[in-house]
Amino acid sequence: MRHRKAGIKLNRTTSHRNAMFRNMVTSLFKYDKIKTTDVKAKELRRWADHLITLAKKGDLHAIRQVLAIVREKEVVYKLFDEAQKRYGKISGGYTRIVKIGRRPGDAAPVSLIELVALEEGKKKKVKKGVKKQEKKKEAAVNKEAKVEKSEEKPKEAAVAEIAPKDAEAKAPAGETEAKETATGEVGAVEEVKVEPEAEK
Repeated sequence: MRHRKAGIKLNRTTSHRNAMFRNMVTSLFKYDKIKTTDVKAKELRRWADHLITLAKKGDLHAIRQVLAIVREKEVVYKLFDEAQKRYGKISGGYTRIVKIGRRPGDAAPVSLIELVALEEGKKKKVKKGVKKQEKKKEAAVNKEAKVEKSEEKPKEAAVAEIAPKDAEAKAPAGETEAKETATGEVGAVEEVKVEPEAEK
């Protein structure tokens, strides 16, 4: 009976299996993704998640535990530097397995296992109600701006209306003067000239 013996055998001895997964997990952290069979990818996910959890702790004991599995120091330092920034907000689910197809030759199912990269610029999902409220606020601000502009326009329009009226008032008087002078009625022209002066 295999009590408390987790993992798969893969028809290999313990030493062979451990050496293989150490190499695979080292390559995974070095290149961020590797291609392997489905069964190995699922077992490798357990190893990678365990090491990332240790790296998130970041203490000396965790470093020594990871160095017992990953023998390349540069890869370990890279893992500990990036672990908190990259995986600090999530607990678990650090890897993704994508099935590719079958391997030519033995037709073994092949998968791509890769480390999940959280996008920093990714926007949070906003609820529909919040979006509607934001749109209403924007509409209200736009209406206020339009009202202010419309209040400014009547003043300008009123000034523009007053100026043409004065011009029109002057123009007919000039026309009447010209007509009256053409007819030769001098007295009438003098009366027209006197009226605008009296108004002023």
